[in-house]
Amino acid sequence: MLMRTDPFRDLDRLAQQVFGTAARPAMPIDAYEADGAFLIHFDLPGVDPGSIDLGVEQNVLTVRAERPSPQPDDREMVVAERPYGTFSRQLFLGETLETDKIEASYDAGVLTVRIPVAQAAKPRKIEISRGDSGAQQITS
Repeated sequence: MLMRTDPFRDLDRLAQQVFGTAARPAMPIDAYEADGAFLIHFDLPGVDPGSIDLGVEQNVLTVRAERPSPQPDDREMVVAERPYGTFSRQLFLGETLETDKIEASYDAGVLTVRIPVAQAAKPRKIEISRGDSGAQQITS
C-alpha cells in the first residue's frame, strides 16, 4: 500500500553517531489499513490548518505545513527542541489505492488522510460452475 523512501536516512544516522542525538522526523506518521481504506495520521501540533498543503501527483502524496517560530523577545532560551519552519513529507502510494477519492481532516494537531482501497484490489468470491449439478462457491 505504501512505499517509503527517505533520502536523508544515512545523513540522520551520521548525525546521531557524531552528535549523539536521536534523529526524528519533524512530521511523524502512523499508517494502517482499516475498513476498506488506507489511513495516515501526521503529527502536526501547533500548525495552523490554513498552512497545510496536501496534494497527490502520480501516486506520490505530498504534505507541506508551516509552524512559524515565536517572535523574538528579550528572553534567553534555555532549551529549544521544538522544530519550526516549513516541513514537507512525501509518501509513495501503491497502485491499489483510489487517489482521486482522498479525504483529509485536521483535529487536535493531527492531520488524518483517508485513501480508499480500489474495488479491484479487494478480495472477492469467485463462483465456479460444475458440469453435473450446478454452481459451487469457493472463497478466496
